[in-house]
Amino acid sequence: MEKKVYLDNAATTFVSGEVLNEMMPCFNAIYGNPNSLHSFGRDAAAIVDRARDRVQKAIGAKSATEIYFTSGGTEADNWAIKGIAKAYANKGKHIIVSQIEHHAILSSCEELEKEGFEVSYVKVDKYGIVSIADIIDKIRPDTTLISVMAVNNEVGTIQNLLAIAKTAHEHGIIFHTDAVQAIGALKINVQDMEIDAMSMSAHKIYGPKGCGALYVRNGVRIQNFMDGGSQERGKRGGTLNVPSIAGFGKAIEIATRDFAINQKKIKSIREYFLSKVTERIPYIRVNGHPYQKVQGILNISFEMIEGESILMLLDLDGIAVSTGSACTSNSLEPSHVLRAMGIEDEVAQGSIRFSFGKNTSKSDIDYVVDKLEVAVAKLRAISPITKAGRK
Repeated sequence: MEKKVYLDNAATTFVSGEVLNEMMPCFNAIYGNPNSLHSFGRDAAAIVDRARDRVQKAIGAKSATEIYFTSGGTEADNWAIKGIAKAYANKGKHIIVSQIEHHAILSSCEELEKEGFEVSYVKVDKYGIVSIADIIDKIRPDTTLISVMAVNNEVGTIQNLLAIAKTAHEHGIIFHTDAVQAIGALKINVQDMEIDAMSMSAHKIYGPKGCGALYVRNGVRIQNFMDGGSQERGKRGGTLNVPSIAGFGKAIEIATRDFAINQKKIKSIREYFLSKVTERIPYIRVNGHPYQKVQGILNISFEMIEGESILMLLDLDGIAVSTGSACTSNSLEPSHVLRAMGIEDEVAQGSIRFSFGKNTSKSDIDYVVDKLEVAVAKLRAISPITKAGRK
């Protein structure tokens, strides 16, 4: 059987053994409803409280009451954008986001526009860095919210969050960041970085799918996202997913604990991979900022061929990669992120995102580069662009 290599960790990660061990008792030993008043409920509530404390500590929040558990990053983004915008609608109905946000943000903005809100979309440069000058230019007296992602999920570029937050606060505007791709890859302290609201997800940091959190600074107003019971201090109805919440708490604790060693290893793997690819495959372009980036994501355009074709050939060899965000993998359109960065459609369509994990080895990389070199050569041999005389 062929070797199998997973280089799509930006899409999701496996659940680590430590996290799984934390979750298991919640399925059949401590299975009470955390909102029940009896001892079974209190035992489950204690697990939720511990997880909330772990998230608070990991992100530097002042209080555990600023952490609200959600079904994932998408819900957290939806709640932040819609909930904050509507809570401040009496002040104004204008919000600002970047052009390269995740579709959970962009689609939420589209829904708000249908309800009479106005949205301004901020430009990025060729590296995917959001233009603060453009943010300032788009701020209006009725602007109530600015949302810019911490790390872009397709190219790995890190945004200047503190500068953006300060710009927002100078104008009395709430600042939210989608940190789904940043947790575990960046050191984030919401107080030092002046973040008012922040979205997170467990399954990007070796935790379970279907669980996330929204940090909301005490004093920031936000409308309820889901009506129902009194869960999450009356802000989000629905019985809490105790096993996944326990897993998320453990996963973010481990991500903080092992941050330095994981990032050192992933950086080494990423640089090894890039050096091998650069040495053996011509006509490539690395997308994103050369330095202001997370270590785990590498987006490369292979000129004269389509990324989907590379993905399929690599998949036949047991290698998992992505052509961008897994949430838009069924779309034939070029990446909206690469387009915003000014990359031509024909180049953008030849892009592959390689994302590395803490278990990726050099032998994995050697295998992938061998297969990638063959796949690219094979596809270029039949490419009409090559045959048209590309030099």
